Amino acid sequence: MKHVRLKALTIAAMTLYFPLSIIASCGSVLFYSSAPCTDIAEPSGDSLSSSTVEGSKWLYQLQNADPKEISGTEFDVLVIDYSRDGTESGRYSRGEMEMLKTGVVDRQVLAYLSIGEAEDYRYYFDSSWVSAITGQPGEKAPCWLGRTNPDWKGNYKVQYWSEEWQSIVINYLDKIIDDGFDGVYLDIIDAYLYWSDPGNREGFTITEEEAALRMINLVKRIAYHARVTRGRGGFLVFPQNGEAILQFDTGTGGLKADDYLNTINGIGSEDLYYNGTVSVKPESTQYRQSFLDMIKSASKKVLVVDYVDDGSQKKSNLERINSFRERAIGDGYYPYAALSNRALDRINVRPGQP
Repeated sequence: MKHVRLKALTIAAMTLYFPLSIIASCGSVLFYSSAPCTDIAEPSGDSLSSSTVEGSKWLYQLQNADPKEISGTEFDVLVIDYSRDGTESGRYSRGEMEMLKTGVVDRQVLAYLSIGEAEDYRYYFDSSWVSAITGQPGEKAPCWLGRTNPDWKGNYKVQYWSEEWQSIVINYLDKIIDDGFDGVYLDIIDAYLYWSDPGNREGFTITEEEAALRMINLVKRIAYHARVTRGRGGFLVFPQNGEAILQFDTGTGGLKADDYLNTINGIGSEDLYYNGTVSVKPESTQYRQSFLDMIKSASKKVLVVDYVDDGSQKKSNLERINSFRERAIGDGYYPYAALSNRALDRINVRPGQP
């Protein structure tokens, strides 16, 4: 179904809708109007797993990952992009994958995969979908493509329940499996909050519960495809953030109780104790921990990355890094102190890391 995106211009108490080409030359734009995709993906089969990653010293590097350099470290769990630069041509060779998995220690390697946003540098993205003037999806965009993420240029929210989008994700997953990765590290799980937010400016919302259940189904489908369809029974599935989705993992909407918890192998968590170099409010940390500890109690590891390191040798910086690591370890989690620029473009070695 072709999906036409329109911009809305409010005049007095009325909201008028015009084609994109007309509004582009008119005053201020309040929001894009879209409609929910109708190609809702079918419920996924089950592929439950009780395992988790074997290692405890993890490295998170999404840019400039050098297999030879990583091979010489003691990190035993690695999260990287499936490609050096995010493009299809930058994928790692079989020899490089072997190097990433071995060296000073054996390590499991997870591939980063965004399932709640589309990225304009990926092989599947067509630049004609987006207006060169506004940077927002235009009339050629598929139904599932939502507004751009203002915090990450080139990233676009997606209606992740669309069969068309999920087919793209599965195709992407096949590339990851073919390259020999041990699992996936799934980002933008918390997109379910976006689509239930009346302020998303997409022109529609769905309930938080329905949005959560649709995300759980996508995660289940990824696991099922890898473990059952592709025969990779030990394939690891680690979501990043969005841990509060567990409050909807109760057996409603055609799902079974604990479907999500029993499908994933652990979780990655950002900004649990610090938002950059600033401490997070204790009540926020405690709220998130109420869900993270459910995963920990299922004997599945919680990998925590806080961007606490300003790169200096100042006493205050080293104390902050140490505080983060001590708190995470004390809570039964596995920390990685990343640089505060959030680039994740280098190996960050600090005392105790790895």
